[in-house]
Amino acid sequence: MNLKFLETFIWVAKLRSFSLAAEKLHSTQAAISSRISVLEEELGAKLFKREPKGVSLTRAGERVLHHAELVSRSMTELYTSVQDENLAAGTIRIGAMDSAIHSWFVDFVADATHHYPNLDIEVTTETALNLNEQLRRGMLDLVIQTDMVRDETLRSVEVLELSIDWIAAADSDIPGKQEDETMTAALRRLGAERLITYSRHSRPHQDLLRLMQSYGVNEARVSCMNSLAAMIQLTQAGFGVAAMPSALVQDLLHNGGLRKLEGLESPPPLPFVITWRTGTNRAERLVEIAKETVRKFAERVGNDAARVIG
Repeated sequence: MNLKFLETFIWVAKLRSFSLAAEKLHSTQAAISSRISVLEEELGAKLFKREPKGVSLTRAGERVLHHAELVSRSMTELYTSVQDENLAAGTIRIGAMDSAIHSWFVDFVADATHHYPNLDIEVTTETALNLNEQLRRGMLDLVIQTDMVRDETLRSVEVLELSIDWIAAADSDIPGKQEDETMTAALRRLGAERLITYSRHSRPHQDLLRLMQSYGVNEARVSCMNSLAAMIQLTQAGFGVAAMPSALVQDLLHNGGLRKLEGLESPPPLPFVITWRTGTNRAERLVEIAKETVRKFAERVGNDAARVIG
């Protein structure tokens, strides 16, 4: 028995229409009718009754539908089993920006190796621009960065965003927004301080500049860094005020190493986008694992600090 014919039968039964089933299966109505006729001949039973608004199952058709769905489900499980076996070994090359490494990436690797203990994972840490370029050149299989990528050979999905806050050293005397102060005055005052952000031309860097310019601060003192660890250490040392996700420094905020400047408008949240080459089953399965990882991470750090996308 042709499995494609069984699939056709299931869709005609679900949609109660030969034409809708043809549209769903990217086929013609004549081809759909022919498959059903062959299936009825093989089974020796009429499967559908024609009605004014479509078709309905005969009693024999109802019995066949039950068994057809069991066969379809079994074939899906078989395919998944084979795919899992193929995924279980080999190497996948993953690139991740620094903020992913310092937040949920380690948990993601642990989750991935739990599912596929024999899979080797190679990790590259770079800026978003460099990661995307390496992915396009085939040097990486999957990257975690900040931007949706428009390329017919690649797929992108945003999975998480982290709220950005103004973070200063715990012993700094720089205040947040004062009670009698307008937001414009507060951000202009902040703009006189040294501001620490991500690497030059990165999305967070551009977002910070746009925010400050919207309040009339066109020449802010901005120090760009491609190392989150350096941003954190220099902020702790009083070098400047950082625009960074508080989710990445929760321990230091709780232990008194850093503090949040309250009441100030912050740059937009930091997004995490996963991008991979189309048609790569291994990468697609890992994306599903990553979605579950970020969900657990967001629950842990709280809704104020993180939001799951999708």
